[in-house]
Amino acid sequence: MPHALYRPKPPLDKFVDSFWVSGDYVAQAPRERVLPSGAQSLVVPLYETPTRIYSGEHTTEAADVSGAILCGARSTPLIIGPPPGPTVGVEFKPGGAHPFFGVPANALAEQTLALDALWGASARALHERLMETPSPLGRVQLLEEHLLHRLRHSFELSPALRASLDAFEEPDLTSVAEVNRRTGLSPKRLLALFREEVGLSPKTFWRVRRFRAVLRDLEQGSLRGAALAAEHGYFDQAHFLREFRSLSGSSPREYLAKRVAGTDHVSVHG
Repeated sequence: MPHALYRPKPPLDKFVDSFWVSGDYVAQAPRERVLPSGAQSLVVPLYETPTRIYSGEHTTEAADVSGAILCGARSTPLIIGPPPGPTVGVEFKPGGAHPFFGVPANALAEQTLALDALWGASARALHERLMETPSPLGRVQLLEEHLLHRLRHSFELSPALRASLDAFEEPDLTSVAEVNRRTGLSPKRLLALFREEVGLSPKTFWRVRRFRAVLRDLEQGSLRGAALAAEHGYFDQAHFLREFRSLSGSSPREYLAKRVAGTDHVSVHG
């Protein structure tokens, strides 16, 4: 089983986009890019070897992080050493991680953090139980139970944040100012809301989410070249290619050739 996705049940579906489980696979390169999604994620390696996280694609500077890892919202790829064994994780919805960790999203933006720094012994116990659970579905159910236990049931995303997030997913959106008009939020208030709850500025978040929509179309093979740029509201193909390379570290053609099937990882060969 190389990679499988599981959709969350209520009430976690308000905050979690998906649970995922990866089995063993043979890495094609010594490093991988994890592409930005605009949301936080939780990664739990099901082995004892620390995860190597590089400070950049072309540097040897790296940190080894043991156990479960919380990844903040990003606008650039995260460079990691490929996992040597099975892994399970949670992809939160934008703004959806806050009730489980209680840390302002901007404190984690562009960062990775060992989960035990926030959850202490509970994180280590969860890691051990996940490693002892034999089935992929059982691991997902264990993660669900743990998140439900931590969920403050009265927690709700603010109506202004929900409306803003929905607006940024619309393909015909033309500017951040349009979101201000729709929600009635001033530019200053929208910026503060996104930094605290999402971790990115509204403009950066919009760039990343539009990029993710492009990835979905690329993987389906439904649009190419200028048509893809036009469909997603880029000024022209040159603008589209600059944005794609900025957010992915590669061209669309390179991405399709080097992506790790079923994931948002891309092999880095040199």
